[in-house]
Amino acid sequence: MLKLSLEAIELVDAIDRYGSFAAASERLHKVPSTISYAVNKLEEQLGLALFVRQGQRVHLTAAGQELLREGRWLLIAAGELESRLRQIATGFESEFRLAHDSLIPTDAFTKDICAFEDLRCGTRLRIGCETLTGTWEALREGRADIVIAAGDGPAGGGYRAVEVGRLAFVFCVAPTHPLARLGRPVTRTDLLAHNAIVVGDGARTMSDRTVGLLAGQKRITVPSMSAKIACQVAAIGHGFLPRACIRKELASGALVELPSEETRPEESFWLGWKPESMGEAKKWWLERLQRPLIPDILLR
Repeated sequence: MLKLSLEAIELVDAIDRYGSFAAASERLHKVPSTISYAVNKLEEQLGLALFVRQGQRVHLTAAGQELLREGRWLLIAAGELESRLRQIATGFESEFRLAHDSLIPTDAFTKDICAFEDLRCGTRLRIGCETLTGTWEALREGRADIVIAAGDGPAGGGYRAVEVGRLAFVFCVAPTHPLARLGRPVTRTDLLAHNAIVVGDGARTMSDRTVGLLAGQKRITVPSMSAKIACQVAAIGHGFLPRACIRKELASGALVELPSEETRPEESFWLGWKPESMGEAKKWWLERLQRPLIPDILLR
């Protein structure tokens, strides 16, 4: 049987905060003798002193300080648990998980996150980042409640999706790259002679997806679109990039757009979810995110 209880930790915390048994009793709405008895009983059960008495003032011993160092975390956790239980009883989930494609920076959702936290609903928010098919996989395997994913989702899976925007892609290289000096549209043969920079698919169990890659193409695979842009700026390779993400690089001349015989269609982005288990947090986020997201949030 544990000798420590949350009530006992709360009592020790109050005495430490207010400096005396009398002050703590006033805050806790208990008579001083009750406080004194409870502390003496706790020290007896633990077999150690928690306070040094100096007249009416008391100070924590080393053991008392250690008790509160860990105990205050327990009080905070217990308070949060009570809050979540009260809110769950009203229909809010204990946790909500949003996964977005790595092309989208998490800080694009700052206003949405703040608005959700203002609800004070007790639902813990977990935001994840996946790449290409990996985002759809997170939804299919139950690692996310809602996803914002690039490209069409896999067949089956029992999910629903609405398009939330499209991105236009342009073929770019650094001005020092050999392709920039051709003076004509880039051909398939030209592309095969140089490294393509590609973003690796984050799927773990589903088939990888490759976009705009030729058969037999030399390639360097990177983990994100930001890494791809950096490699192309450094003239390491070539590839298609979303125009909304490279406005500064095009304006400064760090990247140049080239005409190419190979083209890449616009990429659709989808808000996806499974219709079962529709808690209040999930409903809130669905309503909040069913708006034109792409390329709006990339242009901020």
